[in-house]
Amino acid sequence: MAGVKLGIGASVVYFGAVSATDAVVATVAGSSRALPGTDAGSVKATEFRQYPSKGRATGGVRCHRFLKGEDSLLLAWVGPAPAIAAAPSGSPVALPDADARRDGSGTPGSQPIAAIGSAAAG
Repeated sequence: MAGVKLGIGASVVYFGAVSATDAVVATVAGSSRALPGTDAGSVKATEFRQYPSKGRATGGVRCHRFLKGEDSLLLAWVGPAPAIAAAPSGSPVALPDADARRDGSGTPGSQPIAAIGSAAAG
């Protein structure tokens, strides 16, 4: 049984189950040529309800349109809102407000993001 259909050269960044109705999808895109944690890239947050459900063996749903110079999705996270991010140093990084355009481009980041999680956890 096929779970997801990937094109040539495509890879999966995140798989997970979401049960929260107030869930948010947070993504970070950047250049695959930059060293990890050195490129601010672009950041996007979208309410999970903006994404349509899909059946098995489909190509999925695009969640982040790349800006000029970006060619890779570096991080993806889905979970209860509000989402929070951290720089490689551990300091907090502000995420943009949730974007209603699920497949739109992100907001240029102010600094590199190393991790995304939920403020609701804990």
